[in-house]
Amino acid sequence: MFNDIGPLELVTLVVLAVLVFGPDKLPKVIQDVTRTIRKIREFSESAKQDIRQELGPEFKDFEFEDLNPKTFIRKQLDNDDLGLKEIRSGFDLKKEMAEVTDAVQSREAEASGSAAGRIDMTKKPESTAGTAREERPPFDADAT
Repeated sequence: MFNDIGPLELVTLVVLAVLVFGPDKLPKVIQDVTRTIRKIREFSESAKQDIRQELGPEFKDFEFEDLNPKTFIRKQLDNDDLGLKEIRSGFDLKKEMAEVTDAVQSREAEASGSAAGRIDMTKKPESTAGTAREERPPFDADAT
């Protein structure tokens, strides 16, 4: 339950508990907390057993951790009944992504090749006779 608490955090919690509750009330508070945690665990286990009984014998091996999608998928991928390992080994994601990238790049090259004959309206007009012309926006500001 407290696997991620390090020694420094534990000492800090003990010092805070002594400061907040005082050394004379601290043992009673610890007993109350442990009793409450024990009751919550018992209630949780009782609820799990009730749910398993209501689901029937088909779900006697049901684990509530399987409700987490990551855990469920990991468990199913490790299970070889469905033949998922063969499907995973036959699917090469890098190869598929390379094919898609090549297809997109070839379409872009074709589009830029066909557009080479057209006038690009987004390019900045060059100045004539050494005087700089004012660049016009690609839309009519008064019309919008």
